Amino acid sequence: MLRDSAKFELPSHGTISSVYSPQLLEHFEHPRNTGEVTNPDASAQVENPACGDVLKLTLRLKDDRIVDVRFQAKGCVPAMACGSAVTELVKGRTIAQARALRPLDVEHAVGGLPQASSHASHLAIDALTAAVKHVQS
Repeated sequence: MLRDSAKFELPSHGTISSVYSPQLLEHFEHPRNTGEVTNPDASAQVENPACGDVLKLTLRLKDDRIVDVRFQAKGCVPAMACGSAVTELVKGRTIAQARALRPLDVEHAVGGLPQASSHASHLAIDALTAAVKHVQS
């Protein structure tokens, strides 16, 4: 089952804060735009076959702009944080602007990623790319 809860608590042991940025942890602990858009104009679910992370995006469009976007995720801390961040990056943008986003944009939005977690920003952009693939702009 994909996670769309409004809040998720991290364990209190301090090692996780030395691995991830405060921005990433904020997106993970307080994810934005969780759930699914009702009657979406575009949607996609992608999975990283190597680690099993899953990200689903649903979008509502109006006049070539993304007016609502929601995500559901199952996976590691960075995958969930990047799912949250990508929704903030695309909300209000045109389809062309959304298509221009790259994994590095998502990485910047979460304050950077450890090298071993770079797949999370790629998963977020892969889901976005798949969702807007057939949308005319």
